[in-house]
Amino acid sequence: MKEEAVYPSTSPEASSNSLTPGDPPPKKKQKRNKPTLSCEECVERKTKCDRTRPHCLACIKRQSACKYSAIANLIATSADGVGAARNSGRARKQQQKPTHLQLGSDTQQHSPPVQVHAQVPPPVRAQYRSVSLSSSGSSPFLLSNVPFSSRAPQPFFGLGSEHPFANYWTSRGGLAEVVGVLPAKEQADILVDKYFDAVDPVYPMIHRRNFYADYERFWAMSLEEKQVADPVTVALHFVVYAMGTQFIHTPSNQERAQIAEFYVSAAQQALRLSSYLSRASVRTLQAMVLIGYFLMNDNHASDAWAFGGVLVRQAYAMGLHRDPDVIASRCSRSDKQQRRKLWQAIFFQDTFLTVLLKLPPTTTFSDVHPKSLDDSLDDYAVPNGSSNGNTDPVLNPMSITHIAQLKDVYPPYELADRRYIRSMWHMANLVSRTVCTPRSLSTPLTTSISHKAALVEEYFALHRSFPPELTASDDATIQKLAETNPRSLRQNLFFRSNFWHCVMVIQSDENPDEGYMCEVKGCLEAARMAVQSFIHFWEYLRIDASVWWVFQHRAFEEALELLMVRILGRQEQPLSPRH
Repeated sequence: MKEEAVYPSTSPEASSNSLTPGDPPPKKKQKRNKPTLSCEECVERKTKCDRTRPHCLACIKRQSACKYSAIANLIATSADGVGAARNSGRARKQQQKPTHLQLGSDTQQHSPPVQVHAQVPPPVRAQYRSVSLSSSGSSPFLLSNVPFSSRAPQPFFGLGSEHPFANYWTSRGGLAEVVGVLPAKEQADILVDKYFDAVDPVYPMIHRRNFYADYERFWAMSLEEKQVADPVTVALHFVVYAMGTQFIHTPSNQERAQIAEFYVSAAQQALRLSSYLSRASVRTLQAMVLIGYFLMNDNHASDAWAFGGVLVRQAYAMGLHRDPDVIASRCSRSDKQQRRKLWQAIFFQDTFLTVLLKLPPTTTFSDVHPKSLDDSLDDYAVPNGSSNGNTDPVLNPMSITHIAQLKDVYPPYELADRRYIRSMWHMANLVSRTVCTPRSLSTPLTTSISHKAALVEEYFALHRSFPPELTASDDATIQKLAETNPRSLRQNLFFRSNFWHCVMVIQSDENPDEGYMCEVKGCLEAARMAVQSFIHFWEYLRIDASVWWVFQHRAFEEALELLMVRILGRQEQPLSPRH
């Protein structure tokens, strides 16, 4: 019989059984007296901790309190100099930590109306606003620095800008990792309400009923169903949370910015999982528009400009720049109007970001006319159904009104919103033609004094055609709007700020070759009217005024223009010893 091979055993039991009586007894294995660097919650749960201060990723996902022992904080501080824990195999972006950041401390509880419970790793920035240097261009008002034939990569705005999306995500986490950091439903409800209160009046491009139907349907899902849901829907929800967070009143501006940036990072990750660079939908573009405005508010205007380029290309690929009656005649009237609203939002964002950054416009090809967004409410007035492009309703038993019942068939502000959209659309068309296009070629806006006068009159004629609720600027009317209709007030302030800013730009235009300079009186008056809109904004909607970057930057330009024109006006007079 063949003898079997015998191999030595490596188990402790086998070793102990093989001892001979003469051998000395084995020594007990002593535990290492080494303090743990992981947080107390991960030690208790026996889970892997990445040791990030003040909150590790595992505690963020669990929404649990993250605390480190005193010895762990002492060791981490000694090792890193600023108390930042080491990353354990995670692909986080490497950034320089500000030395004044208080690490390892508990987050502050936010004061009413919102208690924000999200725990987010701190952004590696030394101040509330990101240190993007997009506002330090080589000429007044953010003129870009063009990289002339340089071999090394050069930023277009200022000296540099850090990446706008903090990376909290692993390579294999997928959508489940993003869904795992959703806020509580009660907190999400507050943020969505704040979005429709503060952002939707200014950029009314999301169909509110449709959004709430999808929103309630998503939150009714189980966790497993959410993890395999449409990533674009998750992205749109997260960017709405991010925008809503920016307008929530909290004691700490820095903490609010951290949470908002965390949400927008989740939105960008969900978009990435949806392959948004090769696949697009209406929801995809809506999320991208909001991400663009978030980046501007977060002081990443240069990143918003680059991100907006992708947005416009995707809009072109979807045919949003074409008249829906021509290329999508079989769509319902509601779908057509939604496409028009979305194109107007993209066109408006591109045009007025172009005005501020003095770069060429991108949304230059379109046959969609503002008048096509008429006041017909057939798409709203048919309960449980939709319009098929005719006046006959098509009943739909799967209508969203069966899923999310609303008291009103259509919102009472819908017609006012459409008037606002058409007005801004007409103005953006004029601004793109008369301001953006000449600036893109570095040419004067006007060719003669008479041309400037005719152009200013064209703006004023358009101004007279707008609804009075958008153009009113007297204190009594503004105060009444603030008390009775904050939505209309926001639209009024944004319209006035954009309009008078563009008039100021034209009045300040100079053409030495034709022998005319800045129109001092007209420039001062336009700048005064524009600054007045910001003063009203600050007086009645202070939190909003502190968030909107575009509004703040225009106000800065206008105040600087007032100062420069006053100086020029004084220089026209003979200097005396007193001056």
